[in-house]
Amino acid sequence: MIIGLTYDLRSDYLNQGYSMEETAEFDKESTIEGIEQAIQKAGYETERIGHAQSLMKALLEGKKWDLVFNIAEGLYGEGRESLVPALLDAYKIPYAFSGPVTLGISLNKAFAKQIVKESGVNTPAFHVVSQLSDIQKINLQYPLFAKPISEGTGKGIDTKSVINSVEDLQQVCSNLLSKFNQPVLIEEYLPGREFTVGVLGSGEDAFVPGAMEIVYKEDTHNFYSYENKENFEGHIDYVAVTGDLLEQCKLVALKSWNSLNCLDGGRVDVKIDRFGKMSFIEVNPLAGLNPVISDLPILCSLNNVSYQEIINEILKSAIKRNFNS
Repeated sequence: MIIGLTYDLRSDYLNQGYSMEETAEFDKESTIEGIEQAIQKAGYETERIGHAQSLMKALLEGKKWDLVFNIAEGLYGEGRESLVPALLDAYKIPYAFSGPVTLGISLNKAFAKQIVKESGVNTPAFHVVSQLSDIQKINLQYPLFAKPISEGTGKGIDTKSVINSVEDLQQVCSNLLSKFNQPVLIEEYLPGREFTVGVLGSGEDAFVPGAMEIVYKEDTHNFYSYENKENFEGHIDYVAVTGDLLEQCKLVALKSWNSLNCLDGGRVDVKIDRFGKMSFIEVNPLAGLNPVISDLPILCSLNNVSYQEIINEILKSAIKRNFNS
């Protein structure tokens, strides 16, 4: 079996003049090497394809692969994560990870929250601000939390994201609308402990290999911002979750994962609300897979699950879905 690799290499975009923040979700060469080596160790041949434009060129030239291992995030637009799987669907080429509909919905945090909420999972009350006049319609309890509706890696989150007044809300929404050119998600702020939960597999076979608590060091703002994620070693301690807390994390993560039809592997972020209840924050169905610095491999390592085992489980799920169903 030949497995193609689709991805966005951060250095390619930096060389084109994009900023560190614009390319925050893209991959290092060490990530591609790690995935490539693990797939080969699992007994498969690999072929690097690259980003969506490279995939289009290869498809037009008649190239085929038995399976594509897709971690391409895309650069612009609401469908940026959906582009590669949609192209592969058009050519009837199987791939690992979620399909275009799930990726499009999950990228829009409000859409994802609505579906998860309707499945019975607790999630903070929210409102979407598409223009500043929408602020008048907000009826939520302060403090609030604001972030761009379709960004990842903590982009758009900083010390001003926790909001205690209408004046601050106006200012933050104005800045985010201008900078990211997309709606702003406003949620009731959750004051409790924060966790990220790994999920491997699909449907009834999905399971949680582990979860970790995100503990902010002294003199560090206590939310998972772009700055904290980029420099996590100086700002954050990661702690394995056990016991009843782990069971709560599993329950919310798996129900959320399956309600959104996420496939093969990823993460679910959860946090405890002011009533002590575990709550869904967001899902990442294209989780980072750098062997050393990405959350999913880190939390798996804390729970004695190796990087090779992560890749093996992702491949096992994708192959079962596409070839053995």
